[in-house]
Amino acid sequence: MDACVSLTTSDKVATIQLNRPEAYNALDKDMVGELLHALLQVSSDPDVHGVVITGTGKAFSAGGNLRAVMANPQGPAAAFNELAAYVSVCIIEIRRMRKPVVAAINGIAAGGGFSLALASDFRVMARSAVLKQGFTSNALCIDSGGTFTLPRLVGLARALEIAAFDAPIPADRALVWGLVTEVVDDGEELAGAHRLIRAVAEKSLHTYGHTKQLLIDATETPLETQLEKERQGLLACVSHPDGIEGMTAFLEKRPPRYNR
Repeated sequence: MDACVSLTTSDKVATIQLNRPEAYNALDKDMVGELLHALLQVSSDPDVHGVVITGTGKAFSAGGNLRAVMANPQGPAAAFNELAAYVSVCIIEIRRMRKPVVAAINGIAAGGGFSLALASDFRVMARSAVLKQGFTSNALCIDSGGTFTLPRLVGLARALEIAAFDAPIPADRALVWGLVTEVVDDGEELAGAHRLIRAVAEKSLHTYGHTKQLLIDATETPLETQLEKERQGLLACVSHPDGIEGMTAFLEKRPPRYNR
């Protein structure tokens, strides 16, 4: 059986590609297990400065494989319970990863695929691609971290609108609503994702990792706790070679040289 997920690395950027185009890259236990393995591999690789997640064919991912869910001999609840547990670990790994993660949305991103894209740090969307949360139209509630990320990206009122009506969201509207970072011509989404990662990696990746974690933690942390986390993060950055280089370069009025 061919791999459900492929992993390639070029110019310090790892590309994780969902690779079941005949099923619109629908998520099942095998695919999500391979996705998690790839995420863990690139997260710990010091030679990887950024990660791109994309799909093969016409879809980024159509979400959970409902055909497999309904065929489960233990019933759909048991199937979803297991699948959601696998997906949750992937979402956590993406949020914890201290390097930029970009979703290159090549086609439809629906259901769990929609939530997977939202969990990434940035999203580059092909002009013909479409977002659709999909869950509520099938009498399901949003999962895979979607209820966490969606209101934080677009606000509560817009999130409720997306959840209640589940209208397809084309690329231009996704950009205006803040669901994606950039819209590009079809076929240019991978190049756009690489461009974003290179822009981040021109600065200190060590600092990016701390800042990303602080911003995520800030959504659920009291001010006093967050201030202490910021202080500890600042001390970690100041003590790191990138921090010393950044301050020295500023004082010497020259471009900094990070990530050495």
